[in-house]
Amino acid sequence: MKSLIAQSHSLADPEVQLDIINNQTEKVKRLEKFESKMDEIGLFPLKPTGIEIFQINVGYMCNMTCKHCHVDAGPDRQEIMTKETLEYCLDALEHSDIETVDLTGGAPEMNPHFRWFVDEVAKLRKDIIVRSNLTILDTRKFEDLPQFMADHGVEITCSLPFYNRRRTDAQRGEGTYDKSMKVLKILNEIGYGKEESGLELNLVYNPVGAFLPGDQESLKQQYKDRLWKDHGIEFNDLFTITNLPISRYLNFLVTSGNLDEYMEKLVTSFNPAAAEGVMCRNTISIGWDGTLYDCDFNQMLKMETENGSPQHIKDWDLDALNDREIITNQHCYGCTAGAGSSCGGATT
Repeated sequence: MKSLIAQSHSLADPEVQLDIINNQTEKVKRLEKFESKMDEIGLFPLKPTGIEIFQINVGYMCNMTCKHCHVDAGPDRQEIMTKETLEYCLDALEHSDIETVDLTGGAPEMNPHFRWFVDEVAKLRKDIIVRSNLTILDTRKFEDLPQFMADHGVEITCSLPFYNRRRTDAQRGEGTYDKSMKVLKILNEIGYGKEESGLELNLVYNPVGAFLPGDQESLKQQYKDRLWKDHGIEFNDLFTITNLPISRYLNFLVTSGNLDEYMEKLVTSFNPAAAEGVMCRNTISIGWDGTLYDCDFNQMLKMETENGSPQHIKDWDLDALNDREIITNQHCYGCTAGAGSSCGGATT
């Protein structure tokens, strides 16, 4: 499967995506605007609580083309963060008290400067998270990375749509489940997922269909029981993430006729407590070209940080970024629905 952008698909255009989730049907048009809902609870304009997480999308290239991918990542994507831009990131980190560096993609491991950058960030004594699809670690070019990441104390957070083969392969491609189990076993052998090792291994669940995630703690226990029983695999935590109506998942909603129902579900499931804890309040997202965004989802919609605040990593100013207004739109309902959703799972 090709990425939407390689297909010259209309939904590769962020403006088209935003128009669809705001105006596609009369039902969608009538839904309350996110800004109005936030104003009702005194959270508009939305402001940061202080940047704690420095999330870098080091490139959209990936060895997979998953059906739900909000990045529209794949082997045909050529956008990769340069060493120069990564050096700007290091300079910003060196002169701030931000403790967590979160590397995402695409498959972040495919950036040619990945090993160098992890090594440099580790020297700054920052906590490092790598968001892996697991299958990339089952290839010869990257088979050394599990031990490399263990040596640098990297936390690995990896996508596993479900604990059985059928639902995982349905979302991520045939053979994904078996490769994922193989890599998880390798990670366990190194020490990842073992309570006493200090090597964090976390899994990410996101729904295969047009529905919200179930209870995070219940799903975590189900995953732990089944993966241990079926494969002898251990992990530390499980994060549930709501699929946001953008990119390939939006394409699924439109082609399956689920857009109206899903958008209504997100709006009617709005949770003020979840809104308080949305990840854009303590996270900054750096795009592959150094452009700054309030979150990874805004990055994919080309919604840059507020005009007047720094908009590129080379102009980094932590005080100004902590004082900015966060840019929102209808897709933001995905992070405030139900128990909430963030890169660290449920927020309530």
